[in-house]
Amino acid sequence: MNIALIGYGKMGKAIEQIAIEKGHQVVLKIDLNNEADFTAENMAKVHVAIEFTGPHSALANLKKCLLLGVPVVCGSTGWLDKWDEIVSLCQEKNGCLIYASNYSIGVNLFFEVNKYLASLMNAYTDYDVMLKEIHHTEKKDAPSGTAISLAEQVLERINRKKGWSNTVNINNTVPLNIISERIDPAPGTHHVKYSSSIDDIEIIHTAHNRIGFAGGAVKAAEFAFNKKGIFGMKEVMGL
Repeated sequence: MNIALIGYGKMGKAIEQIAIEKGHQVVLKIDLNNEADFTAENMAKVHVAIEFTGPHSALANLKKCLLLGVPVVCGSTGWLDKWDEIVSLCQEKNGCLIYASNYSIGVNLFFEVNKYLASLMNAYTDYDVMLKEIHHTEKKDAPSGTAISLAEQVLERINRKKGWSNTVNINNTVPLNIISERIDPAPGTHHVKYSSSIDDIEIIHTAHNRIGFAGGAVKAAEFAFNKKGIFGMKEVMGL
């Protein structure tokens, strides 16, 4: 499979290493230094594009891939206010888009644990719930896309919580509080904690490096090959 990497930072390089190990070819690498190479001619030899940039550029990159008929795996966060626009374009062009806030296999299993725990805790109103996420200082958005996914899963199941806030207010327990910390080096840690006057219940996912994220992105690219539609890691992993 021929892969284009749209975004060739630390994550792009980790994806490249795993893709090559799995027998794929990275035929195009786009970053800030060679944006002019992101052309229809160069993309014509690409089977799947993997887009890991940032909120400032993701939308334009996704549009370009879909308009060129190239399936795209997107790991950029911070652009989801334009989600409906991208969905409409993907459907209009009969394209393929895979989006996940986190491509780590472990994180996506953690998502399923989070949903199940929230369903159990809904009945126990003595417990308050909060989230904390820790990332490296180069992380551009806060809270992380993964933390927002976790928060949305909790909000769908905990009736007493309405919306989330990235500014902790101990006098207002209605929003779901998300604490964001930026510490080097920290590939990513996410806590979901339920607290009462009697005890705490906490689940934690800690990434040790970028390999888990990169491996999941390559797995998603393999899934996207020759497919049409809009998918997430739940479909990629068969959960």
